[in-house]
Amino acid sequence: MKRTALLTRCIFLLTLAITLITGPTPSFAEDLLVYTALEDDEIPRYLALFKQAHPDINVKIVRDSTGIISAKLLAEKDNPQADVVWGTAATSLMLCDQVGMVEPYAPKGAEKVRPKMKDKNTPPHWVGIKAWMTGFCVNTVECQSMKLPIPESFADLIKPAYQGQLIMPHPASSGTGFLTVSAILQMMGEEKGWAYLDKLHQNMIRYTHSGSQPCKLAGAGETAIGISFAYRGFMQKKKGEPILTVFPREGSGWDVEANCLIKKDAVKPAARTFLDWAISEPVMKEYAQVYPVTAYATDVPIPEGFPKNPEGQLIANDFDWAAKNRERILAEWTRRYDGKSDAQ
Repeated sequence: MKRTALLTRCIFLLTLAITLITGPTPSFAEDLLVYTALEDDEIPRYLALFKQAHPDINVKIVRDSTGIISAKLLAEKDNPQADVVWGTAATSLMLCDQVGMVEPYAPKGAEKVRPKMKDKNTPPHWVGIKAWMTGFCVNTVECQSMKLPIPESFADLIKPAYQGQLIMPHPASSGTGFLTVSAILQMMGEEKGWAYLDKLHQNMIRYTHSGSQPCKLAGAGETAIGISFAYRGFMQKKKGEPILTVFPREGSGWDVEANCLIKKDAVKPAARTFLDWAISEPVMKEYAQVYPVTAYATDVPIPEGFPKNPEGQLIANDFDWAAKNRERILAEWTRRYDGKSDAQ
């Protein structure tokens, strides 16, 4: 009996020690499937905050480029798998909404979100977290060695000097690719916009299926200039690569990285909890560390490298037009330029 009592006491003390070290084990855990197009190196920082706040929810992430995530969601329309979508282009979520996949939901704090960064319906069908914008990733070493001037505008990119020196993302696969093409067509008008894209195509080496890949290739010296987005340029420079991020003089194409609740027969409470957290102040401040335009203002200073007025850099973007014309634009772009696209 004494030996049994001693063994029981030892097990109790061991269990207590483990609990003190790791914290109490949740009595139950709810699984949540989250689709996202956020960058791989962003997700862990944000999710660490969620784990602290909600240790009883197990988050499984499916991450890919915007176009791939959008296609996956639409393919699953009749049997949706994701519980929520986090940080994916608002124009893509609008497509999902058009086919009845979105469950309207106003997360806690939605009233603080800038009007242009959330759906106009009440309750909203999607709510943004931050904006991302076109930036040119310029390899300064490559440009210097080839005596190429640093481009300052979209107009510069079609000059003969840059022939065979440009890489950009495929707009059907990449949200960055689409927002850039959409911006050109909106700024110039469709006739002049397609004429511009014809000239840009002449200077293009290839089109990638990832918005960040052109910047990574520029950082590796495989091209002089990658049309990408600002965040990726700053991250490549932080790694020690000779990348200068240039914001085009005409303005940058942009989209809202947004969240939505997927309509299912049974919506998990954890899905709403996640969406509440995804626009909460702690994670909004984390977004603001590297993105200057967030869903609502924070006290975080504008990240180094961005214009002093980052909102002024954004073109006047008609999201409704972009979403309604997306398939037509992509079909025309593919007809004209797909010959230089990377194999999928």
